[in-house]
Amino acid sequence: MERPLGAQISHMLKDRGVDVIFGIPGVHNQEMYRGIEEAGITHVLARHEQGAGFMADGYARATGKPGVAYVITGPGLCNIMTPMGQAYSDSVPLLVISSCLDETAAKRGQLHQMKDQRGAAETVCDWSEEARTAEAAYALVDRALIEFETKRARTKHIQVPISVLEGRAGPFQRWRPETAGPSDGKFSVTRLPGAITSTAPLDVVDMLAMKLLHSERPLFVFGGGAVMLGVQGSSVRSVLSQCNAAAFTSYAGRGIVPSDWELSFGSTLARPDSAAVLDASDCVVFVGTDMAQVDTWRDNAGHRPGAYHINTDSEVLARAHPSDWCLQQEALDVMVKLDVALSKHRENVSKPPKSGWSPDIVAGYRARWRAELDAERPGIVPICDALRDAVPPDTMIYSDMTQLAYAAKEVWDMDRPGHWHHPTGFGTLGYATPAAIGGAVARKGKPTMAIIGDYGFHYTMGELGVAVELGLPLPIILWDNAKLGEIEASMVSAQIAPNAVIARNPDFCKLAEAFGANAVAPQTLTEMQEAVKGAFTADGPTLIYLTPAISP
Repeated sequence: MERPLGAQISHMLKDRGVDVIFGIPGVHNQEMYRGIEEAGITHVLARHEQGAGFMADGYARATGKPGVAYVITGPGLCNIMTPMGQAYSDSVPLLVISSCLDETAAKRGQLHQMKDQRGAAETVCDWSEEARTAEAAYALVDRALIEFETKRARTKHIQVPISVLEGRAGPFQRWRPETAGPSDGKFSVTRLPGAITSTAPLDVVDMLAMKLLHSERPLFVFGGGAVMLGVQGSSVRSVLSQCNAAAFTSYAGRGIVPSDWELSFGSTLARPDSAAVLDASDCVVFVGTDMAQVDTWRDNAGHRPGAYHINTDSEVLARAHPSDWCLQQEALDVMVKLDVALSKHRENVSKPPKSGWSPDIVAGYRARWRAELDAERPGIVPICDALRDAVPPDTMIYSDMTQLAYAAKEVWDMDRPGHWHHPTGFGTLGYATPAAIGGAVARKGKPTMAIIGDYGFHYTMGELGVAVELGLPLPIILWDNAKLGEIEASMVSAQIAPNAVIARNPDFCKLAEAFGANAVAPQTLTEMQEAVKGAFTADGPTLIYLTPAISP
C-alpha cells in the first residue's frame, strides 16, 4: 500500500527481520516514526544519539542481526558518529538512518544545517549514501542488509531528505520465499552473487595439514572473525589435539579455544614476550584475526615468514608477508576441512616429531604474565577472579575503556565465544552502559553485565534512565579509582607530569538511586560477589560501586 516514505522504511525493515530500533525523534525525522508501531517494531528511546548508537551496537553483537538507529539531521548524526566509528572498527552490523536537508548549497541558515553531512558520516563507516527517491531508499536498505550478510560487517549510513520522507511512496518489494533466508528474515548467503561460498581449496588445506603434522611447535591464533568456530567448538578441539598445537586468541576471539585446553596461552598477545612464542613456532596459523595494533601493541607480531592466514577480508590478507599462505575463506569451513585432512594424513606420518610444547611450558608463561599484570595494576587481578566466579553461565559482558577491563581481558578465560564485547578498535569511552542495555534488550531472560570506569560512566550516564524504564536486571560494575588511571600511568612512563587526569566525581550511588536504579558499594570481594548475584535477578539495573580500597 502507498504510505509516506518514512513509514514505508519502518515497514520494510520489519519485513527484513528488524524487530528493534534505537533512536531519538525530532522534527526532521518524525516521519520515520510514523510507521514504527504500525509495523510492530519496538523502539528504545535513548537519552543521547551516542547512547542510541551504542545500544544498537550492543544489540547487534548479542544477536548477530543488524542494529538499527534512527537519528535527526546535523547534530543527531554528529552525536552518533562515535558509535558508527566503533562499529566500523569492530566489524559490527550497524545501520544508521537519518534525515537530511533538501538543499544546502543555495540555502543557508537552516535548522541542523551542515556543509556536507553525508561526507562527514562517510569518514566513520563503510559507506554513506543519500536516497533522493523511494526506490533509492529501498535499494539502499537492501544493499546494507545484504552486505552485512555477505561481506565483513561494518557500519552503513543512509540519509533521506525531509521532503522525500514526507512524500507518498509506493510499496517496497517484499522478500519472496524463494529469495528469503531463515525465519528471521535474512537473505540466504549462498544464493547471492559474489558471496564467499566457503570452498577452501583442498590442496592448500592438505598442505597445511601435512605441515602441522611435521611441525614441532605448531601454533594457532584465533580472532573475532572465527567466533562461529567456538559455536562449533568440536573442530577446534579436534584440530588442536591432532597436531598437539598451542593457541592464542585475540581479545575478540576469547572462548573459541576450549577453556580446558592445556596448551592455551589465552588472550595474552599484548604481553611483549608473546612475540618470542610466535617466533619459536615453526607453523603459525592465523584464523579470523587482523593481528592489528590493538591486538599486540607492537608493529610486528613476531612470527616467521611462511605463516598461514585464513580470513575473508582481502585487505587483511594483502598485509601478509610475501612468503605467507593466504586463504580467503570462512574460518569454520577451513577448520572443518582441516580436521578431516589431519585425520587422513596422520596415517601417512610414521613417527610424528616430539612436540616442543607442553602444559608446563604454557603454564609457566601464563603464570609469569599474570604476575606482570598484577604488578602493573595492583589489586585488580583478584577482583577479576572474584567477578568471574560470581557471574552465572552464559553471561554476556560489555566492558569500557577502564583498567579493570584491561586486566580482565587477559586473565578471564571465557567458556564460550562472542560473550565479551569491548570497544577495541576505535577505543571510545562511555560504550559499556548503553551497549549492555542493547544487549539486555536482545537477551531477555539471559544474564548481561557492564563493566565501566568512573570517567567513562560520565560520558553516557544518562542512559541509565533507559535501563530503569525498561526494568532491565543489569549489573553495572563501576570501577572508581578517582582518576584517568591508565592515562596517568602513561604520562608518568613518558616522564610527563600527570595533569588533567583527575575530575571531581559525584556520589555515584546516590546518582544511580536518583535515576531509580539500585545501588550498592560492597566493601569486600565476598560482598561484591553477593551483590553481583543479586543484581541478575533484581527488578531493574544495579550500580555496583567498586574502589581500589575494596578488601579481599
